[in-house]
This record gives sequence, structure tokens and C-alpha cells, in this order.
Amino acid sequence: MRILVATDAWHPQVNGVVRTLAMMAEAAKRLGSEVNFLTPESFRTFAMPSYRDLRVALPLPAKVARSIEDSRPDSIHIATEGPIGVLVRRYCRKHGLPFTTSFHTRFPDYVSARAPVPESWVWATLRWFHGASDAVMAATPALASELRARGFRNVVLWSRGVDAAMFRPRDVDLCLPKPVFLCVGRVAVEKNLEAFLELELPGTKVIVGDGPARAALEQRYPDAVFLGSLQGEALAAVYASADVFVFPSRTDTFGLVLLEALASGLPVAAFPVTGPRDVIGNAPVGILHDDLRRACLAALDIPAEACVAFAAQYTWEASARAFIEQMALIQAVDAESNDGDQVDFLPEHPSFVA
Repeated sequence: MRILVATDAWHPQVNGVVRTLAMMAEAAKRLGSEVNFLTPESFRTFAMPSYRDLRVALPLPAKVARSIEDSRPDSIHIATEGPIGVLVRRYCRKHGLPFTTSFHTRFPDYVSARAPVPESWVWATLRWFHGASDAVMAATPALASELRARGFRNVVLWSRGVDAAMFRPRDVDLCLPKPVFLCVGRVAVEKNLEAFLELELPGTKVIVGDGPARAALEQRYPDAVFLGSLQGEALAAVYASADVFVFPSRTDTFGLVLLEALASGLPVAAFPVTGPRDVIGNAPVGILHDDLRRACLAALDIPAEACVAFAAQYTWEASARAFIEQMALIQAVDAESNDGDQVDFLPEHPSFVA
């Protein structure tokens, strides 16, 4: 099966959306499916004024159409609600092509943290965007339930995985006062890092990641160690050197870093909110509590072996298989609704106007 994934989030961005798509595509290849991407790399981009590392694509409708037609996909998936996603959605609607979408980011929370825009307006826009999708993929049962309650249709589950070969316990020492409390992610207002940095904890607080709030937070919290953005083995080594993984975000829909931490043998301390609550639940691998300091200290007593065993159940192969099966199901339903006729991805007179 050839699948085209349209995404406004792509390298060199470092976030859960990019990692999810890249790892899923690698696993899908091993399962015999081909995943191609339509990304900002194909278009001119500009930097967001308040977030210079985040570049937004300026896609041309005709070029989007050509990219879709040249790839001749069996299925189309729209991963983000940005300019590329909007134009691919429009193309599919124009030519009667089925497509699926995924809900990765709680934009209403992110927008309200930066601008005086009512959350209800953003939710209405998201319902419009995903309303034409044959399946809206959500990472956790709680998120799926919330989306259904907010009026989203055709919501299905698509879980995540972790690379246990890379993220694993190992003998690493950062030569910092112990215990080490680690937080990994984008350094931005919506990640609620102050809730972690304000805590009175023994040892050392370490932040891995970059973003628009980093300079201000480094100045306000000189006792914390900011290591910047790390990837691959360098990131895995930092995970392995820590004692507790702290996840202060209240807005993440899943949090891949939770699985990376657990696979590395790190217990989790977090608020009892969507994301950590769905990933960890009642498993004895983390402490979820409204008192984050209490959660951090209690997590120190959780054995690393329990964390590693828990993370082992999340694989990218399983995630990719669920994704591919959903694509196949949509394809089969569409073929049946068209009396078995295949959809032609190259219309006789292709046209796509803005």
C-alpha cells in the first residue's frame, strides 16, 4: 500500500508529531507499506514571529495537486491542520477522494496561552477541518472521548510506540548532584515548565529542549541545567543518567517522551491529566498527583525494571500496523461505496484552483 501523509510539521522541527510520523513510516516499510510525505520541504517557508525555530509553509495549490498526483497514493492521511493540510483537504474534497486525519495538538490551549482568542472559536475551526475526514485518529481513549464529546465524528484510536533499542537503561553519569529530575520537550509557555522549575527538590533539575521561553527561564532559574535540544544517542544517554522524569504539561495529547523515559528506566512524575493519565493509568511506573513535588519525591522509590517492562508493550510496529489497517479499511469502504470502481487519482482534466 502506498500512503501519502501531508504534514506541516517536519524536520528540522523536534517534536512528537515529527517523531511519530518518521518512526511510523520506518515501521510501515518493514510491514510492506510505503509511506511518502508532503512536507514544508517542498515549499517556501517563513518563521513564526514568536517562535523563530518554527517555520510555516507557503504551499501553492497547483504544486500540492501535482505532488498528490505524482505520488499516486492508495490512501491519503492529513496529519496537521496547517496550510499544507488545508490544501490537501481541499484537493481531496474537490476530487471526491477519501482521506483520514489525526489530532496531535491541542491548539485551543496553545492559542489561548498566546492570544485572546476564545477556545470555542478554535474548536469550531478544528471540527470543520476534521469533519470531512473518514477517520480522525486520536492517540488515547481519553482524547478520543473528548473529541467525540466536542462533536468530532469517526474518531478512532492510533497509539504510539518507542524505540526500545535506543532508549534503554545504561551506565551514564552526567556528574550532577543526585537525584536528577529530568524534563524533555519544547521550551514554550504551553509546556508549563515553571511548575517544575519552581519546585523545591533535592539534587538537580535538568531541561532538555529548546524554544522561545528558554532564555527567560534560564535567567529566572539559574540553578537548573539547560542542555538545549538533543537527539538520538545523546538524548538517550541523558534519559539514562536521570532518576525521575518530570512531565509538567497539562495540554499534551500523548507525550512520546513519557514512553522514552519509561523505556530508559525512568519513573514518571506528572499531573493527573490527559496524556500521562492515559499512558500510565494505574500502572506502578509513575506518580500522578496535583502536588507535583510530592509526585517527584514518591517516584524515586519506583524500580527501573517495572518502567522498562511497561514500555516494552508499546512498539512502533504495532502503531504502524494500526495505522495501515485503518487506511485499508477506509480504502475498502470507499471501493464498496463506488461499486468496486477504483478512485482515479489522476483526473482527466486535473485542475485545482485556490
